[in-house]
Amino acid sequence: MALVDINLPDTNGIDLCIQLKKEFPKLKVLGLSTFKERSYITRMIEAGASGYLLKNASKEELEDAIAAAHKGRMYMSMEVAATLAKNASEQPAIPLLTAREKEVLHHIAQGLTNQEIAEKLFISPLTVDSHRKNLLAKFGVKNTAAMIRFAIEYKLIEY
Repeated sequence: MALVDINLPDTNGIDLCIQLKKEFPKLKVLGLSTFKERSYITRMIEAGASGYLLKNASKEELEDAIAAAHKGRMYMSMEVAATLAKNASEQPAIPLLTAREKEVLHHIAQGLTNQEIAEKLFISPLTVDSHRKNLLAKFGVKNTAAMIRFAIEYKLIEY
């Protein structure tokens, strides 16, 4: 049994879940997070998790989730189930960002050029450009201004 948070220092819980299920197919993984957005929940389940509950879960609820997962059943806390029951259009799809993408986004928001970001992060300007393009694609926008607007709107950066 593995309890996996969505927000981890070097990766995200969804990618970790995929990796764990690939290496240990019989391992039961439960998402345990403060994030209750539809996109996080569904992506964690699609990655192979046996359930998802919030960090404010009681000891009893955590025990129930573990027992359900061991029996091969899916477990969702009440709050998580309510979130999933809402109309999908009400929940914005917030993309998961790697730690490096978050750093690059922060520096872009500060108005730094690719060259300046590269120097600060000790990476090549081409790598910065790749991260910038990935951010544009993940946000579904066409330019830096729209990317920053999206990031502010969904509280990925502070204004």
